Amino acid sequence: MTIRLPSPLKRLAKSDDGAILVEFGLILPLMLLMLAMTLETARIMWSYQAVIAGVRDASRYMSRVTPSDICSSGGSVTGLTTTLKGIVENDRDDNGLFPPSITVNSVTPSLTCVTGTYRVSPAPVGQVNANITIQLPMGRVLALFGDEISSITTNVSDTTRIIGQ
Repeated sequence: MTIRLPSPLKRLAKSDDGAILVEFGLILPLMLLMLAMTLETARIMWSYQAVIAGVRDASRYMSRVTPSDICSSGGSVTGLTTTLKGIVENDRDDNGLFPPSITVNSVTPSLTCVTGTYRVSPAPVGQVNANITIQLPMGRVLALFGDEISSITTNVSDTTRIIGQ
């Protein structure tokens, strides 16, 4: 049994002019997903590196302004919280370092006194922890292919030896 097509349909059945367009339409969602993932990954890495640099600067600042005898004389570094948060978030001219999609939720300094055979015993060691949230603008595009990821929350920390003033 042979199906006979009318002559205009025979011409379309033999032509493959639209095949490339159909193939592109099938591949386009995958290409959009790859583009969205690449852009979001690059943004997250850039943002995370900027926060790491800010936390490292805050840690260095804390190591300089905290007295080196804080362990023996007693004291705390919690009074530096506001200053350290400003160092993490802003440059020296008080301009914001991060785009609006990055939020520094909290910055927490801590102090540990390590005993041992050091020049100063116990040796003061400071740590700065920052909790950040990164909003993902392309999360809606990723929602087309699965779960929507609107933000990522993580902690960044840096530890340094307190050397004093």
